[in-house]
Amino acid sequence: MRSVLMALTVLGCLASFVSAADDVKPLWKAAAAKAKITPTEPMFMAGYASRTKPSEGVALDLYAKALVLEDALGQQQAIITLDLIGVPRSLRERLEKQVADKFQLKPEALFINASHTHCGPELRVAKYEESGIESDRTAQAQDYTAKLEHAIVDMIASCRKRLEPARVSYSHARCGFAMNRRLPTPMGYQNSPYPDGPVDHDVPVLRVDSPDGKTLHAILFGYACHNTTLGFQQFCGDYAGFAQQALEDAHPGAVALFVLGCGGDQNPYPRGQLEQCQQHGRALANAVETALLPTPKVLTGPLSRAIDVAVLQFAPPASREELQKQTESKNRFEASHAKRLLKQLDQDGKIPLEYPAITQVIRFGSDLTLIAMSGEVVADYSLRLKRELPGENVWVAGYSNDVFGYVPSQRVLKEGGYEAGGAMTYTSFPGPFAEDVEERLMSQIHGLLKTTKPSK
Repeated sequence: MRSVLMALTVLGCLASFVSAADDVKPLWKAAAAKAKITPTEPMFMAGYASRTKPSEGVALDLYAKALVLEDALGQQQAIITLDLIGVPRSLRERLEKQVADKFQLKPEALFINASHTHCGPELRVAKYEESGIESDRTAQAQDYTAKLEHAIVDMIASCRKRLEPARVSYSHARCGFAMNRRLPTPMGYQNSPYPDGPVDHDVPVLRVDSPDGKTLHAILFGYACHNTTLGFQQFCGDYAGFAQQALEDAHPGAVALFVLGCGGDQNPYPRGQLEQCQQHGRALANAVETALLPTPKVLTGPLSRAIDVAVLQFAPPASREELQKQTESKNRFEASHAKRLLKQLDQDGKIPLEYPAITQVIRFGSDLTLIAMSGEVVADYSLRLKRELPGENVWVAGYSNDVFGYVPSQRVLKEGGYEAGGAMTYTSFPGPFAEDVEERLMSQIHGLLKTTKPSK
């Protein structure tokens, strides 16, 4: 009898707690939106230099999505995700101005992440110009980007008008199809599966529910892996697109948004077939569903944000004489790279020796810290930040706000290979970053973390 009375007492306390919780004023307001951004006509596709013709159909529609959160102090955060190869710096800059003019949102209140699907349209005008592709393709890319910008601003406006009380919470799970792709061989580091290489299999999940928890409005989730399962000529969001589709099918009315992590040296395996891509999407969606099962960490806020640039230095470039020799290389990409650098020398009298990489921190009170880095960041960065911030819920995103090229860690830089500097052949940058690239980025990020640290 005594145990029954104790149980009834506990149940009574829980009932009182739930009743009291129901009376608590929600700490957040939120709204989400999405817009289909699949090109309506064939376009050249991004991601693989071997492609020589426009797209040929659609395997899965591409989307831009928005989540706007407002804390109890009235501060708003716009989170934008794109099923695209990257975020052009110019697009980020134009959107910054628009959201400031229209909504009075500061730069730190805008976060943009690209899934880096290799089955989306090529938007980088420089790529067309470098490849000598006809000017109508350049105009097509510019027109698409203008419409994309308009769609993003419209989504933010729509969300701000529809903000309603919400409960925002965090959990995470794991997913295992990502594998390090930097295989050490006697010939150097090759782009092949390397099961012993560093990985970050974490799947962070931010969920937005109605205050009573009965309606799921939005799911923001992440994973650190290239969206490179596919390389065909059809538009497709790759595994991230299929994961978002599966989650939205399972939760009607909810918007699922994907944030790419530090996956610069990670590939999905196996890869190459549409069925494999769909399988990876289901696996990631299952991981998200797993994260939705336990009682999540309710985020209390308030928001604290900061954004700045870390000035990254390049290693000394080749001399004019060396570049002249490289223009005669049998490797057409090496030859084209040398010609681009010579053109810079002729026009500007110098080759740029630094790049301002955007870094951003968004804190949800002391409950969750989102760290965003621009460029194709390798897994070492997220693993290091989680080690250096023990006991905290840390979410690290790459491919954010400006996707300009690979960002190696010091380890990767010393090892060499594609992510260390080989990929620079496809850019207008002079070559690898300097050896202090990792420390410059980490110093800048820790400065932002200090600036945004909640007061006790």
